[in-house]
This record gives sequence, C-alpha cells and structure tokens, in this order.
Amino acid sequence: MKISASIRSLKPSATIAAAAKAKELKNKGVKVYEFTLGEPDFTTPQHIQDAAIAAMQAGHTHYTPSGGIAELKQAICSAYERDHGLQYQPSEVLVSNGAKHSIHNLLTATCEPGDEVIIPTPYWVSYSALVELTGATPVMVDTTEESGFCMSAEQFESAITEKTRLMMLNNPCNPTGAAYPVKALEAIAQVAVERDVLVMSDEIYEKLIYEGSEFRSLPTLREGMRERTVVVSGVSKAYAMTGWRIGWAMGPAEVIKAMDKLQSQETSNPCSISQYAAIEALNGPQECVEEMRKEFAVRREYVLERLRALPEVTFAEPGGAFYAFFNVAAHFGRPLGGGKVVDNASDFCTALLEEAHVALVTGDAFGAPGYVRLSFATDMETLKAGFDRLEAFLSA
Repeated sequence: MKISASIRSLKPSATIAAAAKAKELKNKGVKVYEFTLGEPDFTTPQHIQDAAIAAMQAGHTHYTPSGGIAELKQAICSAYERDHGLQYQPSEVLVSNGAKHSIHNLLTATCEPGDEVIIPTPYWVSYSALVELTGATPVMVDTTEESGFCMSAEQFESAITEKTRLMMLNNPCNPTGAAYPVKALEAIAQVAVERDVLVMSDEIYEKLIYEGSEFRSLPTLREGMRERTVVVSGVSKAYAMTGWRIGWAMGPAEVIKAMDKLQSQETSNPCSISQYAAIEALNGPQECVEEMRKEFAVRREYVLERLRALPEVTFAEPGGAFYAFFNVAAHFGRPLGGGKVVDNASDFCTALLEEAHVALVTGDAFGAPGYVRLSFATDMETLKAGFDRLEAFLSA
C-alpha cells in the first residue's frame, strides 16, 4: 500500500505523542503527573451545556451551511465588536471544526509550492506541518528567552522575500506563554502594511492574559491592518470547550470565501449542536471566563515560584495562556534522577517520565532545543507533586 510523500514526511503531533506515552504508563497502573496537553481542566460552564441540550431538543441535529450557521457568525461579529471594537460582517467569518481546522483551511486556500510562510519560533507544533502540506516552505525566525520569545519588527522585515505569502503569529503564544507588548505588535503591523504581507493572527488564548500584560487584537493596531489580517480563534480555551470543536477565522471576504469553498469539500459542516453551544458561550454570561482566568493566574504564580527554585533552569515569564517554557540544557551531559545522562530535551522528557513519572513536552518539537513545556492547566495538587518530583530529578 503506497502512502503519499507528503504524509510520509509529516511528523505526528508532539503534544499528542507525549500524552500517549504518559497514558501508556497510566494503563500499567503508574501514577503519572501529566503536564502535556493544552486544555483547561475545567468543565464547560453549565449555561453552555444547557444551550446544547436545548439545541438537541429543538431538533438542531441536522446539516448546517458548510461554513457555520448565520446565528453563530453574527454572535462572533458581535463579540469582536464588544471586546475589541472591530466590525466584521458574517461574510467575513468562517466557522470550522476547531482553530486548527481554520489554520489548515487558510494555508491551503492561500499557499502553494514555491511560497514562503514566516513563523516565529518557538512555534505551535502544527504550524510548520500544515505549511509543508501545502508545498510551501516554512521560514523560521528564531526568538530568544531574553526577548521574551517575541519576534521584532526588524526580524520580520528581514525574513520577507518576494516569495513570502503569509506570516503566522500566535499571541499569546503556545508553547512559551509570550504575550506581545502592544508597541511590538504595532511595529510588526507597520511592516505588514508597508510590505503588503498577509498575517494570520492566532488569538485563541486572548482571554488568558495576566497582570503586567495587555492584549490587543492585531487588526485594531493601525489602518490597513484589518485588510491584511486573518484572525483565528475559537471557544476551546476561554470557555473550556476543547472537545466541542468550534473555531473560526475572520478576514477579507475573498479569503474567507475560498476557505469556505475548501471546507465544503472537507466536511459538510461543524457540529450543529456545538455551534448552538458556542452562540451561548459568546452571547451569554462572561463571568465564567474571568473565574477560570483567575484560577490560572494563581497556578501561574505558583509555577513561577517553583521554577525560580529549580537549579540551573532559566525561563521568560509567560504573560498569557497556561504554559511555562523553561531551559533545562544546563542539565544535559550529567547524571539525572536514577543516574541517566541525557543530551537533549527529548531524551530529558523521556527520562523524566520513566524515572519520575512527570510528563512534559520537549522543546525540540517547538523549534526550541534545550527547552521543555509545562502546561499548568491542571489542579494545584498535581502541580505541587509534579514539581516536587521534578526538583528531586534535577537535584539528584
């Protein structure tokens, strides 16, 4: 059986692979302290669940338009006007099966072999893989811990060539938790407008911002940016709805129309019931979002306190999302835990899981050798026990 070259070269998701390794140990009866998956540990708020039940009882269990129902598109438009002062029309909105699906649609609709797509590193694992599936070439722009893992406008401009088709920006960022300062975003927007570069702004973590950081949606930053931005987001992170699979893209009507054309052939429609639940999420009470954000903020402070106490570990404080991204390279080449010596972040994560039963994700998968990612979207008891084991592993 022949498998296509594009799929043969496709790397599996590192976050899902790390979670699978942890699950293997769990299935053997081992207690594993799990910090791999980027999903809130909260249950979807009750009023949103109730809306889904009401939708089923009302008979909303059939096909919908391929790009989402009109009511949800309007709810998305209304939410962006309420939260950001942005005015979009439903024709500029596409609802998909999660934000990842929206990203795939955008890249497939706009990129082809010979094109280049600029990606600041560290980057979410699926970015480069989805670019490569189109035949386009990812152009990586390395950021540093010292810069807070934020790409500068100068780096962005230097990466632009005549082949540049798109730049992918994730703010706040997975895996680093970096929240771009507004002035840095304004400078990036200036370059995008002057050089006429389309930007995908992945804003899925926009509601999870912590003290000292500020979020501004990219199209709001200067004149001409709205026409050059496709905003990608969804209900997964802010409303604890990862399994409901509702994401969206907002941007120029021509691009959205092309994405909808593709989606109509990929899938008949996003889940009808989930769409009605998403309407309630966006239109209903928003206190639940702040309650979850406050709990993440408490966990973040605890994680930062524990990281500062770890021997020879460095990091940039995350301004958003629910990740800590830290450098463990100083521990390579020396005995760890049970005496095992590791030479890279991937081997570090394997040894940590096997010996201390703590599951992290290697920075190798995010384009950042030497780093590891910890998701603090879990309860405090697990965080405390996991850090105790991590500290013992590093100090042995």
